[in-house]
Amino acid sequence: MDPFHIDIPQADLDDLNDRLARTRWPGELPGAGWFYGVNQPYLADLVDYWRHGFDWRAQEARLNEYPQFTTTIDGQRIHFLHVRSPEPGATPLIITHGWPSTIADFRDVLGPLTDPAAHGGDPKDAFHVVAPSVPGFAFSGPTTDRGWNTRRVAKAWAELMRRLGYARYGAHGGDFGSIVSPELGRQAPDAVLGVHVNAVANAGVPTAPGDLERLSEEDRKKAQENATWWYAHSGYATQMATRPQTLAYALNDSPAGQLAWNLEWFVDWDPTTTHQTPVSRDAILTDVTIFWLTGTAGSAARLYLEAGQDGWGERPAPSGVPTAVANFRGDHALRGLAELSNTVTRWTEYDTGGHFASLQAPGELVEDIREFFRGL
Repeated sequence: MDPFHIDIPQADLDDLNDRLARTRWPGELPGAGWFYGVNQPYLADLVDYWRHGFDWRAQEARLNEYPQFTTTIDGQRIHFLHVRSPEPGATPLIITHGWPSTIADFRDVLGPLTDPAAHGGDPKDAFHVVAPSVPGFAFSGPTTDRGWNTRRVAKAWAELMRRLGYARYGAHGGDFGSIVSPELGRQAPDAVLGVHVNAVANAGVPTAPGDLERLSEEDRKKAQENATWWYAHSGYATQMATRPQTLAYALNDSPAGQLAWNLEWFVDWDPTTTHQTPVSRDAILTDVTIFWLTGTAGSAARLYLEAGQDGWGERPAPSGVPTAVANFRGDHALRGLAELSNTVTRWTEYDTGGHFASLQAPGELVEDIREFFRGL
């Protein structure tokens, strides 16, 4: 375990600013809005803020407030935050981000999770939090060999927790983390107390014959609506799940292009009509800047291909580990589909937040995690 400190050379920041200043804009059709993709005036305004208003050094300093380490597992460098609670009886908890996120997304939940007494909570709800960067992402990247799918990530997480001396622990994750965390329960069922997920990635649409027949009439209709919605919005995933290397050249060479590629999910495709809580510009740009400075946009995209080759979308058997789902506004998970591969003991619907709950509804997310593990 090697201590880690983020310290980006100024020359890298100057290069980023220079590239942004020389962005070659493609233009767009009059009145197109967001119909064809990211709206150019919106993106241009965000790029201008990236150059003149966004303070990377402030974000870097905030991240460095948390103890960080790197270690090598299965031949891959793994970067992680390890934030221990002042409460000696705290429950260990490993939390996993998704795409296009980084561990920076967890900054607003780390304090309340690790030190609830300092945030108006009960000390009995305290956690020792481990927040790794997924292999290929940010400071855990790039990956150096094939096969880093969600199963391999979960296996690495089990080894990481073993090295940290945690024999029993909980797991939480969103987006891809909602696949990794339940898989960790399958990899180490005797170690994982419970699994808590939000933004469930594989419980919104039918993926196998017979899926629809297992649902109520109301959920069957929702699943069909979700499938139609996903078909219209899944181009990014299809590209990364089939030809990520082709995309990597563009993302690694143009910061404005990388921002556009990551932006759609953060703004729910069209911020003028979004029904999710907006994500702040600083939060979006912190993630994108980390991807840019570490050169990992391409290796992060590879997770989609690796997961697809490992049966992403297939429904493995439940591990038996108690599982809680927090379904925030705009997410599409259906309990009937989630229960095909999880032992769901708690399901909560929220009319707030969104896909990035740790950024959009951190208070509700923390309380949901607390209530679930309190029962365990």
